[in-house]
Amino acid sequence: MKYLIVGLGNIGNEYANTRHNIGFDIADHIANKQGVSFKMERLAFYTEYRLKNKMVYLIKPTTYMNLSGKALHYWMQELKIPKEQILILVDEIALPFAKIKIKPSGSDGGHNGLKSIQFILNSTIYPRLRFGVGNNYAKGQQVEYVLGKFAPNEQKEIPALLEKCNNAIESFVLEGLENCMTKFN
Repeated sequence: MKYLIVGLGNIGNEYANTRHNIGFDIADHIANKQGVSFKMERLAFYTEYRLKNKMVYLIKPTTYMNLSGKALHYWMQELKIPKEQILILVDEIALPFAKIKIKPSGSDGGHNGLKSIQFILNSTIYPRLRFGVGNNYAKGQQVEYVLGKFAPNEQKEIPALLEKCNNAIESFVLEGLENCMTKFN
């Protein structure tokens, strides 16, 4: 069995450690924990590792958020992985900070990375791990909020939350989507 884990984010130092890049941060945490390094490959930073008897492929698209689907499509085709065995790691303003939710499907919720993926897959049915970043912003300030850094009190919680996401991803790979949702939602 093969799995493709896709951390969404934007490349470039100006986006590092922002709310919108939490997908990249989760992917980096997993790679560090597994002792593997990302390499620049076609349309993404790429690495792979074995989890028990499963092969896990981990990517961070270099296409910027709005074209995340392009990188996902390429790697799904290249690795021959069906959409049921992908997991998208994404920031979510509709969830309070620190809450994670695993879903088998859903709308894009206005998220440009998910819009791109849904356009490419022609479907809203694909697994995703939504990381709550909250919505503590004034009207008209959503872009600035998601492209902003986590507040100092939130930053203190990030390491434990990244580990929780790692555990959820391991559950997804080893126990399946339903069991993962039962454990972590």
